[in-house]
Amino acid sequence: MDSTTDPIRAFIELWSEARAGVPDSVGDAVALATSSDDGMPSVRIVLLRGCDERGFTFYTNFESRKGTEALAGKRAALCFHWAHRKIQVRVSGATQRVPDAEADLYFAGRPRESQIGAWASRQSRTLSSRIALLRRFVEFRRRFEGQTVQRPPHWSGFRVVPNSIEIWFDRPHRLHDRHLFTREGDGWRHTLLFP
Repeated sequence: MDSTTDPIRAFIELWSEARAGVPDSVGDAVALATSSDDGMPSVRIVLLRGCDERGFTFYTNFESRKGTEALAGKRAALCFHWAHRKIQVRVSGATQRVPDAEADLYFAGRPRESQIGAWASRQSRTLSSRIALLRRFVEFRRRFEGQTVQRPPHWSGFRVVPNSIEIWFDRPHRLHDRHLFTREGDGWRHTLLFP
């Protein structure tokens, strides 16, 4: 990797290699960090569902903690750790909602049961019992019987528009390679960091 490397293109190549021959939960899993209005951080694993020059895309319920914090805080951080490839990638930047048409297209491609689950789950809210969730699922499955399941208005995607990307490669003797890319105008400034 050198100073002329486009970090988005480099990430896409690394992501493709990391996903080869492994389940989604290994190659697409990413730790997503957001924070509340008072600065309390929160981190959880989500699945990356797209990456291009616009940024890194994931989907969620807007009423979930991550959804409300991404909407309110307008910033997030991501951390990919592909232990099987000995690579870590850290991303930070602004969050923005994906356009409705893009969210509709992604939602339409999800398995039907997952679409119904998006309606049934009141994500991050208190649940009285597992039975209550299953009842809601059955209720929505009946509601949509014989018809297309439309995307719920409270469910969509976010794009993390990066202002920095760090790509870390494991090396012997803890002499790792760390490449930091910081957005400068329409391009990127490349810096090497001590491990």
